[in-house]
Amino acid sequence: MNAQTAARQTSAPQTPALPDAKPETIGLSSVRLQSMSDAFRREVDKGTLPGATVMVARRGQVGWFDAIGRQSPAAATPMAHDSIFRIFSMTKPIVSVGIMMLVEDGHFVLGDPVAKFIPEFAEQKVGVENNGKLELVPVKRQMTVQDLLRHTSGLTYDHTGNGLVQQLYQQSRLRSRKITNAEHATIIAGMPLICQPGAEWNYSRSTDVLGRIIEVVSGKSLGAFLTERILAPLQMAETAFHTPEANAGRLAEPFPTDPWNGDKVQLFNMLEKPAMESGGGGLVSTTMDYARFCQMLLNGGALDGNRIIGRKTLELMASDHLTAGVKVDSPLMPPGHGFGLGFAVRTHRGIAPFPGSLGQFFWSGMAGTFFFIDPAEDLFTVFMMQGPGQREYIRNLLRDLVYAAVE
Repeated sequence: MNAQTAARQTSAPQTPALPDAKPETIGLSSVRLQSMSDAFRREVDKGTLPGATVMVARRGQVGWFDAIGRQSPAAATPMAHDSIFRIFSMTKPIVSVGIMMLVEDGHFVLGDPVAKFIPEFAEQKVGVENNGKLELVPVKRQMTVQDLLRHTSGLTYDHTGNGLVQQLYQQSRLRSRKITNAEHATIIAGMPLICQPGAEWNYSRSTDVLGRIIEVVSGKSLGAFLTERILAPLQMAETAFHTPEANAGRLAEPFPTDPWNGDKVQLFNMLEKPAMESGGGGLVSTTMDYARFCQMLLNGGALDGNRIIGRKTLELMASDHLTAGVKVDSPLMPPGHGFGLGFAVRTHRGIAPFPGSLGQFFWSGMAGTFFFIDPAEDLFTVFMMQGPGQREYIRNLLRDLVYAAVE
């Protein structure tokens, strides 16, 4: 750790570090872990990404934590252990845990219709494309909380395709950070569904709607609820929907244009407090903050004596919830995997083009952040970068490199 990094960490709000260990004492190869860092340094040198952090922990201890390259392509500041990242969809697992905490509190059950909490959803129709026009048909059954958690709600995202329903999303204010969670839910309830609830897995704004349900049930803003029930108990001091101006020198930034295709890269301003606290993708965080969340998951729902979620509830979340009849056609869902309640879940030893274990669960963020939990190996990994166009390649590379170090 260089002096600059140490000074930054001293002045920052202190998120307690997880205990360190020499790699070999926890069944990891220091030689292979160094090879992993070297591989990412080569990617930085090639201009694939400005910089990254990578952490590998096993048996409750951190065996490797490296900061590589620069924090931002516009400055010489090195990437640091405490750099702050937009984690985008890595917000989803945190919000999903929040919803399941309310289930554990007895406020509702997973089969409850979404309209029970947000009445506008009671009138939704399914949009069926017919000769270039959208025909609206009734739903066969109401969308449920479980549908939202496993992305079988019939909702979609404006960037996952260009069908007529997605075009309606594109033309709306759904992407604005200036609308409230309540306004967002009302807008989305007024849109047709892309399919019947339960029929297909479509990555979607479902978790944003879950965030609104948390607000309705708890009577608190999503940020306040997450802080009180998850972030503060886990001492995730730097995870929030924005970060103060005092942290301006710690923000990880992407290249202004994608190094592979030249497209403009524009991510949200982490210093700006949004009206929309996006449960699907609005949080910023640090590597150690998210590592504490991962260690809690790997521990079966508790960390440092604080139980966040019940062991059996988490077991349910980390199980595949997609039945044989659910259509899955998305590059986000790797072969040999299913989807649980907030996480993708590995269901086959083979089929996938990268190593892992049965029961491994994970998710990632649009700007390149990624984590996975491997209960069979008592291992988790957190990777942070801000490189949207390179995220799939880097995720697969990371899996290969981490598992090569497992002894």
